[in-house]
Amino acid sequence: MKQVAILVEDQYQELEVWYPYLRLKEEGIKAVFLGPEKKQYKSKLGYPVEADLGIKNAKPGDFSGVIIPGGWAPDLLRRYREINQFVRSIFDEDKLVASICHGGWVLVSAGILRGKKATSFFAIKDDLLNAGAEFIDKEVVVDKNLITSRNPYDLPVFCLEAIKFLKK
Repeated sequence: MKQVAILVEDQYQELEVWYPYLRLKEEGIKAVFLGPEKKQYKSKLGYPVEADLGIKNAKPGDFSGVIIPGGWAPDLLRRYREINQFVRSIFDEDKLVASICHGGWVLVSAGILRGKKATSFFAIKDDLLNAGAEFIDKEVVVDKNLITSRNPYDLPVFCLEAIKFLKK
């Protein structure tokens, strides 16, 4: 069974965590909430999520991909060297790296955007450009194993593309 990590931290955007989780589950793909620690995190509106696994116990080889939701959580996640290394390892193994909204901040810190096409929430466009990405303002951008979207309204096509990649 394929297994995908969904990164979680405080101040996450609710839809961008739960919508992919439920869609993956519907497709028979195991979704694992992965945080800096194995504990409960709260969304921007206070909705809880329990991390199934802390990053120190996560092995990239055990996963088929990673989803990086937005909200303010990515600004916290990117501060952990282990999170950035995990995302970089998944990317380097040509596995799924899917980021939505402010999740692009983790892509920047993981150092995987140079020469890649990507999108994000418009407020972090300059961050992506400065990291070497070609910014494209559309609902989903697919560049090999990198799938990016702008905001919660893009979730249907974001999840479709991620699932399509995982089912190859």
